[in-house]
Amino acid sequence: MDIQLNIHQTHHSVADFPKIKNYLIDHFKSIKQDDQKLQLHLFPELFLTGYPLQDLCLNRSFILAYQKLIADINYWSEHENNCNKTSTLLLMGGLDYTFDNNKDNDNDNWPLEIKNVIYKLVPGEKLTPIYSKILLPNYDIFDEKKYFTPGETPQILQWNNKHLALMICEDMWPSSAHKVNPLDEIDKYIHEKKINLDLIINLSAGPYHINKNWIRINQGQYISKRFKAPFAYVNRVGGEDEILFDGQSFIVNEDNFIIKANAFKAQLLSINLTDTSSLNTQGTQYAQNTHHNSKVKIKDNIWAQLYSPEIVIPTAPANTDLNKKLPILPEWSNGECQEAIDALIFGLNEYAQKSNFNNFLIALSGGMDSCLTLALAHFCSKAKGRSNTTSNTIKVEAIFMPSKYSSTLSYQLSKDLCNNLNIPLHYLPIKFLHSSCQKAIEETFKLPFVGLADENIQSRLRGMLLYARSNQTNALVINTSNKSELAVGYSTMYGDSVGGISLLGDLYKTEVYQLANYINHAYNNLIPQEVISRAPSAELRENQTDMMSLPPYERLDVILEGILSYHMSASELINLGFSKEEVLKTFKLYYNSEYKRKQFGPIIKIKSKSFGFGYRVPINKDNNFYSI
Repeated sequence: MDIQLNIHQTHHSVADFPKIKNYLIDHFKSIKQDDQKLQLHLFPELFLTGYPLQDLCLNRSFILAYQKLIADINYWSEHENNCNKTSTLLLMGGLDYTFDNNKDNDNDNWPLEIKNVIYKLVPGEKLTPIYSKILLPNYDIFDEKKYFTPGETPQILQWNNKHLALMICEDMWPSSAHKVNPLDEIDKYIHEKKINLDLIINLSAGPYHINKNWIRINQGQYISKRFKAPFAYVNRVGGEDEILFDGQSFIVNEDNFIIKANAFKAQLLSINLTDTSSLNTQGTQYAQNTHHNSKVKIKDNIWAQLYSPEIVIPTAPANTDLNKKLPILPEWSNGECQEAIDALIFGLNEYAQKSNFNNFLIALSGGMDSCLTLALAHFCSKAKGRSNTTSNTIKVEAIFMPSKYSSTLSYQLSKDLCNNLNIPLHYLPIKFLHSSCQKAIEETFKLPFVGLADENIQSRLRGMLLYARSNQTNALVINTSNKSELAVGYSTMYGDSVGGISLLGDLYKTEVYQLANYINHAYNNLIPQEVISRAPSAELRENQTDMMSLPPYERLDVILEGILSYHMSASELINLGFSKEEVLKTFKLYYNSEYKRKQFGPIIKIKSKSFGFGYRVPINKDNNFYSI
């Protein structure tokens, strides 16, 4: 009998138990039974709760609500489900709690053990946990060993004479970082039992970064070839604060790419596993093209993959210009630029919806970062799918807040951009507020108010006015700082570092320019060209430019990538050709700025390593080792 495989690429908030239950019930009420086919329905990892949970999985109210969900699904299955019991099977991710039921213990019903499991649901029966995740990731944004108990044995589910190998997310990524290899365990099991696999299933909650999907597809093809069976990857969709889940579920059969779901959209994929020949040619071409364009290399150890710098070391004759010989960041293709834009739009939309914001507010300076941020906010306002809010319309607003150092050109460029985007621009000068602050502080403390203190007060006045307007309109303030500035502390606390969410915090300055150039190429020159071509400046003093305080961004960004990969020391960067002075200066700016980053808002993560949840460095430490 053929298998009708149904991949449910779902999209719901963490702990949205009513929506989870309604999705199951409403969907299966509409199913038309086909006695000639087996119906296999697959749902993502932790479908029943959402992911990531962090300490939420220990919360008593959460546990009680989750237990009620399980009871409701069991009641529905046993009493109201009309699906064919013998030919229908649901596999979904969830939590399996073991509680301390000792009556003499003050911690009665405290979870003794939590497992990340696959539940089997056969119509007419209760949910049954049948497999526990073996490999628990514990790096970067992952901390599953803090909460979950690992499984120990593989699971080959026999169903209607079909053999289905089960895995959860990390189980498909064995490496030297893990002591157990689930693929080897499956191999050993099927050889001992003398069985052939009909399908390999991976239920996943796999976070996104640029080019991540090709890595998944490559690994899926490897597993499929190893076991000579189709491989089905089921991923969730969602923006959970800074972490994005992109979906892009897929099925491969060895080198043949069968089908793929959309990125960043809920979708139901249905396919007859015995009728894939017409899709094989197209699928193989897709996989080959993606492989050809990708710069990502798969390494044995997952830590090495995350923490190796993404830099290109060019070969050049000894007599060429210094900058031409130095390492550079990889240049993004048009496809990668659009992928980054799609991810940022999705992440902003998710954060705004789940935080109940329908208005965006940006401080527009006429500089590159704020102009790109406004363009991305504009794209987000035009995106479809704001189903979680009472309003489907996002209003975007910009404020230009000049000081006595702001140029006329900055205002003109800001006006031009807002005209291009059809966004209202408010003119709110700070020079009189600035003068009043200067006078009050000098009269109170009997000291001249100059230098950095005078520069920072301008930025903080803008932050104050920005949030005053935010309070009036209930608008989400979007931060405009980039990764280069964050890394070296080139921002003012409670000034230009304010904002509820950061769009550019995972983009180096040179990547900001790449995206801006791509937007002008693909979207009919939305951003005034002079924004891109003129020297970047904070305009907090006369004739100021960024390069007065920082190395040129084409060198700074590569040094920072080496540092942030946790892989390259000062001496290694110097050996690549960077000047000792610039390297040591960058290290000093970096380690002296940790206190600022700790107070920064969430950063939408689109690369393998960012300054977000997965970045954990002490504020106070001896920093002498950085210069070694």
